[in-house]
Amino acid sequence: MGTSTFALKARLDGLCGQYDTAVALARDPLSVLFDYEAPLDREVAAFVAAHLAYGRVDPMIRAVRAALAPLGTRPAAWLRERSPAAVRKALSSALAAWAWRFHTGPDLVAWLLAWKRLDGESGRGLEAHLLPGLGEGPDDALSRLVQRLRTELPASYGSRFSLPDPLEGAACKRWRMFLRWMVRTGWPDLGLWTRYPTDGLIIPLDTHVARVSRFIGLSRRATPDGKMALEITESLRRLDPADPLRYDFALSHLGILGDCPGLRKRSTCAACPLYTVCRAGSESAPRIRS
Repeated sequence: MGTSTFALKARLDGLCGQYDTAVALARDPLSVLFDYEAPLDREVAAFVAAHLAYGRVDPMIRAVRAALAPLGTRPAAWLRERSPAAVRKALSSALAAWAWRFHTGPDLVAWLLAWKRLDGESGRGLEAHLLPGLGEGPDDALSRLVQRLRTELPASYGSRFSLPDPLEGAACKRWRMFLRWMVRTGWPDLGLWTRYPTDGLIIPLDTHVARVSRFIGLSRRATPDGKMALEITESLRRLDPADPLRYDFALSHLGILGDCPGLRKRSTCAACPLYTVCRAGSESAPRIRS
């Protein structure tokens, strides 16, 4: 590991120390999953929370909890114990007035019915549907599921917003977040799935991660797309080959909590662990090398 790479790793480790806290977790949709105890209930909550994870964080978390409230304390059992028609009838009434930005009550009902249908086929939730087949990579499996859901879900804007395809170049931030929560075992993630290949995880690329990553040289790409997500993941893999996504939570919360002003100044940035490796406002952000 070169000197510059070692310095960046040390700074990112310091950033994790600052943001890997219960206080930061409370301002993250992942916190909703801890309202439930059973693994499959947490999976249902994650399937909803991850795909509603956009916009201002506090009202978004309230919208996620309101979306899950009609399913009670055991959402997986609630869905499994009812017929599709009964689920649709109960939730259509309970969520008639619910909405979160691009998503409406009918979008959410269709999304939960999709989980029920896929769980009914596997008997064990969604993991089997996202496992790569022989000769495939993880994105082949994700693309296959996305393409299936595009045919099965209503052609509403909210539904289509939840169904980007990685093989079409999309960053797939919300799917990547769902997979991180389900597969990765380190804090704050749950590690509920044991068969999905951990080396297939890619960073959930949002505007905050994209912006800070450019500042510290994890990527030089201008467009926050699938290629940028891969580039950032590979840069982080050089810092921590076993667990590159452990930096994701801290990188995103530096932006989510409004702590990064976007322009490097000693008066506002000196306390940030990334200050000495950040090139915000510079045309020549460094890029790490192995």
